[in-house]
Amino acid sequence: MSRLLGRPLAALTLVAVLGLAGCTGQSPTPGPVETTEPSASVVDTPSSTPTAAATPTLVAGGTAAENLPFFTQVVRGVWSGPNQVAGRAYIDALAAAGFDKAAMQVTADQTTVDNPAESIEFSVRLGDQCLVGQVGPSIGNPVTAVLPGLSSGGCLIGQTRAIDW
Repeated sequence: MSRLLGRPLAALTLVAVLGLAGCTGQSPTPGPVETTEPSASVVDTPSSTPTAAATPTLVAGGTAAENLPFFTQVVRGVWSGPNQVAGRAYIDALAAAGFDKAAMQVTADQTTVDNPAESIEFSVRLGDQCLVGQVGPSIGNPVTAVLPGLSSGGCLIGQTRAIDW
């Protein structure tokens, strides 16, 4: 399979996995959440009220589901800036927010023929689950989700780039 087809296939695979997870009725985590509109399925705690939502914070040692609201907030912050489709901007922002850089993965910003990527994905592994984000012109609004970690130890399927900065 050519690398040019890999990105759309990866995006379609992510959508299919998330869609099928919703069909089981036993999904332990919320599905993908478009990050431009609030969603009650992302944060629904007894202390939450419709008029006074708390600002999400990093839950040190917490689960991926517990940290999804904060992950989403960080992604929104980068998306609203000048580096919307720059993987390094997301990794740097997530690391600055307190996520472990060694537990992260990111896909390339450029295709194999040096064109801008239609979408990029990035992740943070927390235990056996992953916080996954996807952004780019083919995606529209950023998407964040909690997905199961891969048996290989990572979160993203396919080729990722080294986080060596």
